[in-house]
Amino acid sequence: MTTFDGWDPDKYNQFAAEREQPFWDLVRLLEPVDSPKVVDLGCGDGRLTAALSESIGSRSMLGIDSSIAMIAAAAEHSSEQVRFEVGDIGAWEQADSYDLVFANASMQWVPDHPAVLTKWSTSLRRGGQLAVQVPANANHPAHLVAAELAEELMDDPPPDVVAQNVLVPERYAELLDALGFDRQHVRLQVYVHHLASAAEVVEWVKGTTLTRFKEPLGAAGWDRFIDLYRERLLAVLGDRSPYLYPFKRILMWGQRN
Repeated sequence: MTTFDGWDPDKYNQFAAEREQPFWDLVRLLEPVDSPKVVDLGCGDGRLTAALSESIGSRSMLGIDSSIAMIAAAAEHSSEQVRFEVGDIGAWEQADSYDLVFANASMQWVPDHPAVLTKWSTSLRRGGQLAVQVPANANHPAHLVAAELAEELMDDPPPDVVAQNVLVPERYAELLDALGFDRQHVRLQVYVHHLASAAEVVEWVKGTTLTRFKEPLGAAGWDRFIDLYRERLLAVLGDRSPYLYPFKRILMWGQRN
């Protein structure tokens, strides 16, 4: 289903297996906690939120997302332990309330990461853990071609906020240290995704970074944009089948004792 906010749960999950890899790598960084109280910021359609709750045995799990479409899809994953609500993860803060603040592939959409991480860290109880994963792939042609084409076709193209917002890995290590996380792990990892063809990269980004163009372009403009985008991107990548899609991500974890 496609909604006014640009997010389509079905399109996003077209590459669910590939998108899940960093999620579970992030989960593996967690220290075991008995029945933790958890918040999943940027929970999407809630499927992985429910899986996280079961995996770590949470006593309560709150999933928050700004997309009405995603939260509507998340309803089927609600339970006695798991609930969902619409909210702004960049402004979210609940002082001294959670054992784990978890944010997988979501913080890149909000600005001012030092301020955001400060809010999230203050929401942790003593000994609490912070686990965050963000893409760091803004220099891939999939992003660069989109920005170039938008400049040509639109009077006021929406910016690539992921490119603007995401910091270098070492900056996150500095931020975690300054926030008092005496234990931390920060790494840049390249995920190797084998797609059926280079054209599938178009379908991948239609579910993420290209969503910002859909509403301002309108139906006809969106279709034309995608056709031109596909043509230009394949000219850069080559119309290869299969296609190796290297995707860089930053994974970070911290604990304050």
